[in-house]
Amino acid sequence: MKIPVANPDIGKEEEEYVLNAVRSGWISSQGPYVKEFEKSFANFIGVKHAIAVSNGTVALHLALLALGVTHISEVIVPDLTFASPANMVLLTGAKPIFVDVNRDYWCLDPVKVKEAITDKTKVIIAVHLYGHPADMDQIIEAANENGLLVIEDAAEAHGAEYKNTRVGSMGDIGVFSFFGNKIITTGEGGMVVTNDDELADKIRLMRDHGMRPRYWHVTIGFNYRMTNIQAAIGLAQLSKIKKLIAIKNKIAKIYSDILKDVPGIELHPNMPWASPSYWLYSILVDKKEFGLSRDELITELKKKGIDTRRFFYPLHLMPVFKPYVNKISDYPISTYLSEHGINLPSGPRISEEEVITVAETIKKLHKENIR
Repeated sequence: MKIPVANPDIGKEEEEYVLNAVRSGWISSQGPYVKEFEKSFANFIGVKHAIAVSNGTVALHLALLALGVTHISEVIVPDLTFASPANMVLLTGAKPIFVDVNRDYWCLDPVKVKEAITDKTKVIIAVHLYGHPADMDQIIEAANENGLLVIEDAAEAHGAEYKNTRVGSMGDIGVFSFFGNKIITTGEGGMVVTNDDELADKIRLMRDHGMRPRYWHVTIGFNYRMTNIQAAIGLAQLSKIKKLIAIKNKIAKIYSDILKDVPGIELHPNMPWASPSYWLYSILVDKKEFGLSRDELITELKKKGIDTRRFFYPLHLMPVFKPYVNKISDYPISTYLSEHGINLPSGPRISEEEVITVAETIKKLHKENIR
């Protein structure tokens, strides 16, 4: 593709830090870059503790276990998200309860959350989808009223803010992913953050084989550690995260300015209480007004060398999760968004000219295909 949907910004700082890690001999999960990355990331998010792990999925697993989720628990999960939250709920033995999302901002709908709570509900997982925050006040209120715990899945929302507070810092635990296409990356990697000393201690223990002291295992644990080389890349990435978020905001503004008056195009949400970080700038496509369906638009853009992605499939439609679905009709919003949503090229290395090219190509395709 001439214009990829996402690409990492890896430069001299990352090369220098990695070379230092290699030369030091600390290339595995021990080494100074891990601790420094954890400390710096905690400061950036505004929390007491950050625990580096091998990816964002295991971050979710550790968060659920630390909060006491077991086979008798139910965990509320948004129906429109990547599958990791549901998979990790099932890995604990608990039951995922899929809840529809809000039409205005695409994240977990607090009204429907309240309707889904039972005496077995233990945790609510709020995913900040495509870089836009969930409505955390209402979610935390629902949790507090029912004695529940909250995990913020901020894998796609590094640096996004809800009412001037960084996402990941408001729930009991926050989790992040540093996969290669995220706002900052370590190739693979993740982070668990919390203000709770006891939870942080549990997570660190489980991350490292449940071992304390060395070779003495006090609980079931895992090898979920991040390597010093990964942390070296992460620390270099973190040093320029404000610049990367500014680039994302600039990309979003160009797309919004060009596409705002195109019939059949609905822009990426930006609620008054939110400061999105626009992991992937996303739009909805209505065939009747635009002239092409979402899938037809993806095909036409691909012909022109422009890479895009469809939205995630709703979890309730997937064969692996169907045993946990109550009524298909309970998910009209996630179904609609999934069928109409498209992620546009948004990587930090994309040029302003390329963003304009993508947006103007979409405008042109509308004019060519509307009847």
